[in-house]
Amino acid sequence: MSRLFRRKDDVPKRSLWQRFKDVVSTDVSVLFKGVDQGSLEALETLLIQSDFGVTTSLALVADVERRHKRGEVKSEVEFRRALADGVEAALRKGNSNPALLTNSTGPTVVLVIGVNGAGKTTFIGKLSASFRAQGKNVLLGAADTFRAGAIDQLRVWAERAGVDFVGGAPGSDPASVAYDAVDAGVTRGVDIIIVDTAGRLHTSDDLMTELRKIHRVIGKRLPDAPHEILLVLDGTIGQNALSQARTFSAAVPVTGVVVTKLDGTAKGGIVVAVHEALDVPVKFVGLGEQIGDLEPFDAAEYAKELVET
Repeated sequence: MSRLFRRKDDVPKRSLWQRFKDVVSTDVSVLFKGVDQGSLEALETLLIQSDFGVTTSLALVADVERRHKRGEVKSEVEFRRALADGVEAALRKGNSNPALLTNSTGPTVVLVIGVNGAGKTTFIGKLSASFRAQGKNVLLGAADTFRAGAIDQLRVWAERAGVDFVGGAPGSDPASVAYDAVDAGVTRGVDIIIVDTAGRLHTSDDLMTELRKIHRVIGKRLPDAPHEILLVLDGTIGQNALSQARTFSAAVPVTGVVVTKLDGTAKGGIVVAVHEALDVPVKFVGLGEQIGDLEPFDAAEYAKELVET
């Protein structure tokens, strides 16, 4: 995941560690001694500002301090390593396996949810292209029948990726479209069925009711489906993403998180905060608009790049 925070045409961005060095620059000795009370307080503040959340931030700082007291953190390099180890450990707690769940006896159904603007449809296009590159037969279901242009947008992605497509008329019942997509996928013997959904504001009770109905209807056509429910979050919106995550997970059983528009310099901590709040793995990160701009999530690489110099 070497492209986690940057692509070759991006303006260079400053890592979390570079921002930390700015904060403690009035005491240059910190960068050589490694840890003192001032640097720990500065780190705590920066982690909270970077949307790790208060609980996680305090735990990460406490871990660095413990390692310092054991004599393991005496320099800048060791300080950075300790912080990276703490971030990686937080991402590996609980349910953290990024591998996609699959159905061994028929099509695997992936339900994709999230608010409008988070990048759901683009993610679906990139995910379907990835499956096609693996030799899988894929079908896309356009169950977002409310947003203007959503059906056509998904159809374009289906054409670009070379996969099947099922859609209804604008304004038609989303659950019916989802049912038809799963039915078509089963009938055609495809490997993967990916269903898009509407994403009006996550505070809408009607939207959550609709998602629950889609979930039930899919299960009626194919028992145990959907096998994956992936929540797409905009990584630049910080704590609002955490609020969205909690609301969606209360409506349907989210199995994984996809973080788009990931920026490790400002809001990168939200990845850790969402994982810990929901106890679900981060499975993918979106890096751009191109069809190949999708990376499986790697906790070690994520933590390393957060604190690179």
